[in-house]
Amino acid sequence: MAKVTMPQLGESVAEGTIGRWLKQPGDTVAKYEPLLEVTTDKVNAEVPSPFAGVLREILVPEGATVPNNTEIAVIDTADDAAEAAAPALAATPPLAAALAPAATAAPVLTAAVTGSISIPAAHGDPNARMTPAVRRLLREHGLAPEQVPGTGGGGRITREDVLAVVDAPPAGAPVPAAALASAPSAPMAPRQAATLPEGASIAFPAGADEVLLPMSQMRKGIAAQMTRALAAPHAYVQMEIDVTRLVALRERAKGGYQSKEGIGLSFVPFVVKAAAEALKRNPTFNAHWTDQGVLAKRRINIGVAVAMGDGLIVPVIRDADALSIHGLNRAIADVAGRARAGKLKLDDFGGGTFTVDNTGYLGTNLVMPILNVPEVGIVTMEAITKRPVVVSTPDGDVIAIRPIMNMVLGLDHRANDGAGGASLLRDIKAWLEGVGPETSIY
Repeated sequence: MAKVTMPQLGESVAEGTIGRWLKQPGDTVAKYEPLLEVTTDKVNAEVPSPFAGVLREILVPEGATVPNNTEIAVIDTADDAAEAAAPALAATPPLAAALAPAATAAPVLTAAVTGSISIPAAHGDPNARMTPAVRRLLREHGLAPEQVPGTGGGGRITREDVLAVVDAPPAGAPVPAAALASAPSAPMAPRQAATLPEGASIAFPAGADEVLLPMSQMRKGIAAQMTRALAAPHAYVQMEIDVTRLVALRERAKGGYQSKEGIGLSFVPFVVKAAAEALKRNPTFNAHWTDQGVLAKRRINIGVAVAMGDGLIVPVIRDADALSIHGLNRAIADVAGRARAGKLKLDDFGGGTFTVDNTGYLGTNLVMPILNVPEVGIVTMEAITKRPVVVSTPDGDVIAIRPIMNMVLGLDHRANDGAGGASLLRDIKAWLEGVGPETSIY
């Protein structure tokens, strides 16, 4: 009998919600075959079976949220099937008969409690057969083979035989009150996930002045991440970017590009490319903060914030500096589309070194971004708006109407200061303002 536990689906993920069981009790499952779907604050993922066998029991229902490493299912493996097929012993050993009622009448106690309960001598076979794993389990609990009657074929000792002796005191044996007081309480039943349906309006029951809106897994994850981010002292640098040449390039290229590639050409890949190039010259921003200092990263993996119906997620574009504008645009469109369809993979998260947040599509002009800790930098691209600006010409300064985009860099002041932030943002600005007809999309 093998127990399946809730896996940890990503760094900093402490729990998961059972979305859907792909197998039902009695179904045969192969090793690494998808067993269930799990939902976390970051991703919906298929979890493969760690064992081959027959699904014996589902311990956690669909919709329930449990911590990592919680037992969620039981699989009968090939070893279990062999044991079941072997001929049973003609007679039940005396100790097994004595232990059976105790095992059903008393709750399992921890090792600290069982230390005060004496296990009676048994009359098992000191030369009984057992697997190396069972022999190791005997050693861990200080038991000898003759103390454990084997119920497997030919008197073989199984794992369940050992646990029956370890977990169950003899019938009628008193348990010290102090031991009972120190015994852990029974585990709480899994919490049922409850979320407000996307787009649903808040309805107040008759006579109620307030209503509680339960948090979804995503909101729980965002809340935990924002709490961690509060530990980082934020500082901000803001600059205006004249994107006249960038807008002109995109306007010329977007029609043909969409016809050829089947997707639109947005401004986001240009900003990601500018950030990637600037990070090469400002490596202390392509880093994570640790208690020992700044951990600079060689690979430039840029997270792109994607707004969802219930919050915000940040999938990662890996090795962004090695991609062209087209490569970045396709990668961003891919993760954004899969994010909104709930089909992101675990590989889409983790390992980010810097974040770009496109708040401008919402119409914002000045947002103070929150760091995606442990990263030490995040930049926003605000709405592009036409403004009157002073432009220098050979004939003197003139006032012209230009498309301007604000950019705000948020930085962890423990890792960098304002001067370093201004240097990074100045390099991003220079790249974007340097875009021209010669800039290659591919």
